Amino acid sequence: NSVASIGDYAFYGCSKLTSVTIGNSVKTIGNYAFTGCTELKSIVMPNSVKSIGDFVFSGCRKLTSVTIPDSVISIGNYAFAYCSKLTSVTIGNSVKTIGDSAFSGCGEITSVTIGNSVTSIGEFAFSGCGEITSVIIPNSVTSIGKYAFSNCKKLKSIEIPDSVTY
Repeated sequence: NSVASIGDYAFYGCSKLTSVTIGNSVKTIGNYAFTGCTELKSIVMPNSVKSIGDFVFSGCRKLTSVTIPDSVISIGNYAFAYCSKLTSVTIGNSVKTIGDSAFSGCGEITSVTIGNSVTSIGEFAFSGCGEITSVIIPNSVTSIGKYAFSNCKKLKSIEIPDSVTY
């Protein structure tokens, strides 16, 4: 319980890794920490995690759902990009920024819950999430990046609050 961070590239390409349980003392998950763990099916993140770096779980093709705890403040660029089996995403209520392309190419996502502290949704954040049918943007959001929901071909309904200025 003394590990405070998981370093950049720590488990990069560990293609046989199937599950990850992160200890309660971990505050940051470094860039590319679990990129290319193609057999990874489940992640348990404790409420101690504050930051998810860039490309952390990118390409984890068997991951089906993710719950980002309320302790997390930022989700890095491409953090969950190309997790092709990801169907459900819940973003905690302390997250302020969703990075560029954070969930891009996750073509099976049907359900996204965006926490009520998010102020910025990055460029291409949910691009190519072709199964999303509706999105509710919370009142905390002030900016939505270019192409944030591009190629979400089944998107039928989106609620954008007056707080969005860009």
